[in-house]
Amino acid sequence: MAQPLILYIRKLPHGRANLKQLVRERARTGETRLAIEAEVARLIERGELVETRAGHYTAVGVGREFATGRMHAHRDGYAFVTPDIAISGLKGDVFIPKESATAAMHGDRVVVRIGRIESDGRGNGEILRVLKRAHTTVVGEFRVSRKGYVVVPHDNRLQQWIEIPAFMAIPKQASVDRVGPAPKSVEKPQDLDGWIVTAEILDFGEADERPAGRVIEILGRPDDFGIDVEILIRSHHIPHVFPEDVLEQARSLAGTIPPEEIAKREDFRSLDIVTIDGETARDFDDAVWIEKLPNGHWALQVHIADVSYYVRPGSPIDREAFLRGTSVYFPDRAIPMLPLELSTDQCSLRPLEDRLVMSAILELDAAGDVIKQRFARGVIRSAERMTYTNVFLLLEGDAALRERYAPLVQRFEWMKELALVLNHKRVKRGSIDFDLPEAQLEFDEVGAMTGVSKAPRTIANRLIEEFMLAANEAVASHIEQLELPSLYRIHERPDPKRVLDFEEVATHFGYSLAGGAAPVKKFKGDKYGPTTIALDNPRLTSRSYQKLVAKLDGKPEERILSYLMLRSLRQARYSDSNEGHFALAAASYTHFTSPIRRYPDLIVHRVLGAHLDGKRYEADMHAIGDATSDTERRSAAAERELVEWKKVNFMLDKVGDEFESMIISTQRFGFFVELEELFIEGLVPVDTLPGDRYTYNENSRKIVGHKTRRQFSIGDKVKVRLDRADGVDRKLQFSLVEDKRRKR
Repeated sequence: MAQPLILYIRKLPHGRANLKQLVRERARTGETRLAIEAEVARLIERGELVETRAGHYTAVGVGREFATGRMHAHRDGYAFVTPDIAISGLKGDVFIPKESATAAMHGDRVVVRIGRIESDGRGNGEILRVLKRAHTTVVGEFRVSRKGYVVVPHDNRLQQWIEIPAFMAIPKQASVDRVGPAPKSVEKPQDLDGWIVTAEILDFGEADERPAGRVIEILGRPDDFGIDVEILIRSHHIPHVFPEDVLEQARSLAGTIPPEEIAKREDFRSLDIVTIDGETARDFDDAVWIEKLPNGHWALQVHIADVSYYVRPGSPIDREAFLRGTSVYFPDRAIPMLPLELSTDQCSLRPLEDRLVMSAILELDAAGDVIKQRFARGVIRSAERMTYTNVFLLLEGDAALRERYAPLVQRFEWMKELALVLNHKRVKRGSIDFDLPEAQLEFDEVGAMTGVSKAPRTIANRLIEEFMLAANEAVASHIEQLELPSLYRIHERPDPKRVLDFEEVATHFGYSLAGGAAPVKKFKGDKYGPTTIALDNPRLTSRSYQKLVAKLDGKPEERILSYLMLRSLRQARYSDSNEGHFALAAASYTHFTSPIRRYPDLIVHRVLGAHLDGKRYEADMHAIGDATSDTERRSAAAERELVEWKKVNFMLDKVGDEFESMIISTQRFGFFVELEELFIEGLVPVDTLPGDRYTYNENSRKIVGHKTRRQFSIGDKVKVRLDRADGVDRKLQFSLVEDKRRKR
């Protein structure tokens, strides 16, 4: 079999070849000129080859001349490209100046020509071509001017305004896909001035031209209630309207479970199985049951909604679920992965209703180790829909709740016992639990935000977490032992550069991941996470993080250093190859417990279910892993951005108010603070600091006064006043409130 053309070219001197050479040399393998030309064209289209001049090609990633990657634009016009393949001598991204960055848009995959790599590893270059557009639609403000009509993107990283011809400014029902007609008040383009719209880009134009498009959706006024969610849904290209064929199929699946299907399954309906979720949850995809055995072991059953029974591969619902990848949860609404007929009804493990499940049945010893495990297709009838609050209060001794749920009290006590055992086991092996406080937005009855508080995390939350972790690990190890193609949830070793950055900050507080060793200089590692810090040879494992988390417990600097530690870790992702999970210190891990809201869990159910049926489920696991990792990051970015937007809007009427805060980051232009009570961040510009001229010390990461030598460092407590709240750019600016004693 002939070697793939791209590998052949990569092995040539400097990765270069010309068409005549390729035709002559590949003729020995029977390839025709026509086939070679077609393959070269395909490789150019994919960005693996660059045509440097007519008939002459260079393989991207060989040498230091070309790179492919995703472009990240800055609102000031310049950009960076993150190479797909490491480039010799290049450290980090390729800088793209403003004049070249206009050739592409933020998020596009591009080919760049690297002009120069400096001695410190910094590189700069220019955009050669766009491989894949990230935005075929753009949401923004429609503006009317003497020169015509444009849509100004909401995302200020999208520098190009979209020109809209007059006849394409008002969407017609017949030409709009999945959206309704324009509001009656909008009859001509001038009526749209200042409105928020979605524009489809029809022509991206040349580098010095604006893209052109048409308005396909009119969302409303910038200050309309709920417009923020609508904007972010479209800015992040989150599918949010189910196609009619999906809805039609979902409606057809509703109804009672066929008796013949129940007869095939293990029947758990006589057990007092319960779901435990948040107060506002609408979809219940996991239920648990526990019993203490005479030998001192625990019998734990984890029952997960059998979505795979209803959502078959290649069906309309399956295609849409894969496209969405995950449910998206905003503070005041959710965009489900599955239609409501399934997510909150047919698949949801609602109390006192028969439901189909995939079950993990485990026996665990006194140390929390799994002694026996088996998996089955089952049917359950949940005895109670419990909430975290009620379970917590019950375990704390609330008399009314203990009386109300008297038949279940012993099981909840056992759950608490086992959860603590499982948690101890995880801690012992090095699993990391940062336990960072999460902001919980509070709303009134009409949906207006009223405040921000710390989200509660009680033993009730923890026991469900521990049981789901145990089930996920059991399924992962089972599938791995069977050598079935599947998806794993992997978390790779920390990035050495990020660890170095963390160590520089941590040492100022007297801490180190290396347990007090000299500063970190270089790394080398082996499989599954243990990575070596060269100096004094301490091993940087998940236990290194865990020990430092324990040292920080209750300290003033706990929140900031825990946050920075978290940032030093890589993002977890889905993969067809098991690489272990660093943060959990788990050799094998997957996602099995939430198929209503995560597509990878549905895939794992299909893998396990096929094996139970004596079959083998085949799919392109690598492609599914990459795609679902991307959709997960997309939804997380949208959720995070909306929370920040809500926070800024909440602060709009608080200009002039004073707050206690902590410095969480220092930069040349100032320092960022987090308000202690509200978990809200903002900037104190360096040029607003009173009484002196301040500059940033790069080595110490402190802002220092020239005359007074007064210093501002990460972790310092300061009182600040809100000077400016920008609802458009979603930024808060504060100034320092001086202590009267200091003034004297």
